[in-house]
Amino acid sequence: MGRVSQAQAEENRRRVVDTASRLFREQGTQVSVADLMKAAGLTHGAFYKQFASKEALVDEATAHAFGELARRQTAGLAQYGGQREAAQRALIDAYLSVEHRDDPADGCPVAALATDIAREGGGPEARRVYTEGVADFAGFLGGDDQDGIVRLCTLFGALVLSRATKGSPLSEEILAAARAALTETA
Repeated sequence: MGRVSQAQAEENRRRVVDTASRLFREQGTQVSVADLMKAAGLTHGAFYKQFASKEALVDEATAHAFGELARRQTAGLAQYGGQREAAQRALIDAYLSVEHRDDPADGCPVAALATDIAREGGGPEARRVYTEGVADFAGFLGGDDQDGIVRLCTLFGALVLSRATKGSPLSEEILAAARAALTETA
């Protein structure tokens, strides 16, 4: 079997990080390396050519997930002509939607990775990236008269509770109540 070109190796690494970012948000960091590599369309052995350890991948996948979140925030600001309150409102509406509730793989890393990071599902680097991501997200949600940490805690709590009660009327009621609470002053 021939060697993989450097460009192909870089593409494979990007694919593994992207796949891991999605799977970790959807299923948690306990996903096996074998399952992760299968989902990425690569062999289990290829993992060790790209990463020193699973912890190193968790670190990189966490950073990737928070990078996606930051890009969405920037895109939201651009879409609303830099009007922060309009971008925040749109983000709140999307965050507290049934679609977001039902798609953790492409959703917010704050909610999806919290338990794993708290249980040391990654290393110190993943915790550092997670902490910075939470602070940045809270900063985006804050404003002249809004406390971003309170807003983020409300979003996070509502999403987690809604996912846990999915299939019952309470799930959508939680989303609606949090949306109303966060947007009545936005």
